[in-house]
Amino acid sequence: MTYEFNPLKRIQTCSLFRICAVLVFVFSLINTSVFAQPHLERISKAERSDGLGYVVRYHLSAPVDSFTVIQPAPDLIQMELFADNIDTTGIQMFDQEGKIQEVRLYKLERSYGVDIYLDSDIYVKSKAYPDQNGSDILLALTKADPYEVDVFTQQFLAKTWYLGIDPEEALKIESIPLPQVDPDAEYNQVRDKLKFDTIVIDAGHGGHDPGNLGYRKRTKEKDVVLAIALKLGAYINEYLPDVNVIYTRDDDTFVELEERGRIANRSEADLFVSIHADGWTSSKVYGSSVFFLGLHRSDLSLEIMKEENQVFNTHGVIEDLTEEDLLIYELAHSGIISTSERIAYMVEDQLRNRAGRKSRGVKQMGLVVLYQASMPGILVETGFLTNPSEQRFLTSDYGQSIMASAIFRAIRDYKVEYEKTETFSSSN
Repeated sequence: MTYEFNPLKRIQTCSLFRICAVLVFVFSLINTSVFAQPHLERISKAERSDGLGYVVRYHLSAPVDSFTVIQPAPDLIQMELFADNIDTTGIQMFDQEGKIQEVRLYKLERSYGVDIYLDSDIYVKSKAYPDQNGSDILLALTKADPYEVDVFTQQFLAKTWYLGIDPEEALKIESIPLPQVDPDAEYNQVRDKLKFDTIVIDAGHGGHDPGNLGYRKRTKEKDVVLAIALKLGAYINEYLPDVNVIYTRDDDTFVELEERGRIANRSEADLFVSIHADGWTSSKVYGSSVFFLGLHRSDLSLEIMKEENQVFNTHGVIEDLTEEDLLIYELAHSGIISTSERIAYMVEDQLRNRAGRKSRGVKQMGLVVLYQASMPGILVETGFLTNPSEQRFLTSDYGQSIMASAIFRAIRDYKVEYEKTETFSSSN
């Protein structure tokens, strides 16, 4: 057999091999860079060599699609890293002490949210940029004048990563027509008694009783709940002008637990609403709860009951309720309890579906503040101040407005439901 050498064919074959080799090399580069899953291996911090601030570095194995940074408060910086799936397995964190105190990561649908908490005695302005020599992201914290930092942070609204809140939807208050009553009807004489026209709003704690002190003891429950209570009252005054709003306290004063219910009784109120903010030993716990009076149904409810009930009154006596007290109350006031339960679920629905809060449910509990009131009553735990993200949300004007508007909508819907039912019953 003879072999015929063809120079042209050999050249074509070599060219084909070279093209294939180039394509393999290009695809390998694409596979290791563009399509590689970014691995966030480490977050480190360092003081700048010029002494003018700090640098936080995100050590990434591959670049993310994009990132954003905001600074909604002098002591809080929030970044969002966008990529389909960022791997944080085995991530190493810096020692969370000193001026940069803590970093928290939140897994979102197509990104990661990052909260960076700073010491309250430093003032910096933040700016993020990609590392020119690799795939890392650098966060520069430059020292600045306190006034300049305050002005800079006012342009941002803090993000609560685990809540899918639509701000316009959460704050929107629809106009619902109230029942029309015929003034010439036979029940005209009793009509006023059937109206929902008085509500008592109770801001928990106050005065020498601060309530829980929140994450790193940076806030006081009594201040947060008073702000929400006043906003709730303002919504009622604006949108339900025929309802008289009475506060158990409208400033930083202490009112005994029993006296709060008595205020509602003297006012002949149609509803009693007590507003609180939760606390727990773990800073990861979050969410809102709504309680109505009754026997506690779980160990967790019992612990919260003890915490809320055991408040020193002006005589130094700790108040508590026994199961016998609650059983007698349930037997004598079953109608009030069932109505309270109905309202509690209406508030819980608004908090969960409109305000975007994680619901921890509606629960029965033996709370002194509700026990003393002789009308339907609920206690709303708006969230956990011991969770840094919820603390930021609940201490902001934005977050307080959302909570107040959610509670208001439930009250408004109950008023409509109540007056329709009572009007129908009296006409029959």
